[in-house]
Amino acid sequence: MNEPAVQIVARGPRAEAEAAAVAVDNDALLEGATYSILEEDEDRGIWRIDAFPTSSEEAESFRRVLGEFAELTVVTETLADADWLAMALSGLPPVRAGRFFVFGLHDRGRTPPNAVNLRIEAGAAFGTGHHGTTVGCLKAYDRLLRKKRFAKVLDVGAGTGVLAIAAARTGSKKAVGTDIDAVSVRISRENAAVNSANARFVWASGLDHPEVRRDAPYDLVFANILARPLVSLAQDIKGALKPGGTAILSGLLRTQERYVRAAYLNRGFKLVERIRKDAWCTLVLERR
Repeated sequence: MNEPAVQIVARGPRAEAEAAAVAVDNDALLEGATYSILEEDEDRGIWRIDAFPTSSEEAESFRRVLGEFAELTVVTETLADADWLAMALSGLPPVRAGRFFVFGLHDRGRTPPNAVNLRIEAGAAFGTGHHGTTVGCLKAYDRLLRKKRFAKVLDVGAGTGVLAIAAARTGSKKAVGTDIDAVSVRISRENAAVNSANARFVWASGLDHPEVRRDAPYDLVFANILARPLVSLAQDIKGALKPGGTAILSGLLRTQERYVRAAYLNRGFKLVERIRKDAWCTLVLERR
């Protein structure tokens, strides 16, 4: 942005915050925009949306959409002229999700000996492991690993690469990640190198890239994206999976669960498990 970087914060009741998040997801001008939603004050029932616009136009769109919800208090905060993202991440605690322990460089001396330790640096990519969607995916994957291993894994919308890296570190012979953002692909590759993980990342939109098709069909597909892309990719994800293969889907709000689930059940999947964290939901489905 030409103007100083800003963060837009909206606070209010859970129902209003969740409805606003759905409106953000459905706004064409905010497709792919970065925001989070979480419970800020359990005693008072206050939920919070944090939006991080990357342009003046995107900031105006966030303010317009969030401003339509009368019970939300919306404020715009100017971020300091510094590497604010790195500063914010340096204050994040490590995350434990089943056997996985996700940490940043600042916590490298705190890794437990009995965990699969994943050092993930976000940079400009999504997916440090702190977001409810990423935690849900890792927890779901950990539970699946108690019963079986997955030789070939695909991570659609890899972000920082944490899910594909987790697969590679737990025995998957093929772990492929895709993202439509070239910066995310670069960061994923850097994170794979740091973690000595044999995971491959490609810059691709959808699942038709030759590097993705080469290892298909997969035993497991992660897709931690958004509700609308999850629905539009349902048939492609089915095609990328072996019969009996598993899909772990996230990036959807609890209010969007029925919409996404129906798209997959209608294509012959069955629901195995759902995991909810904050306002977010993770679905584990099996291709019949």
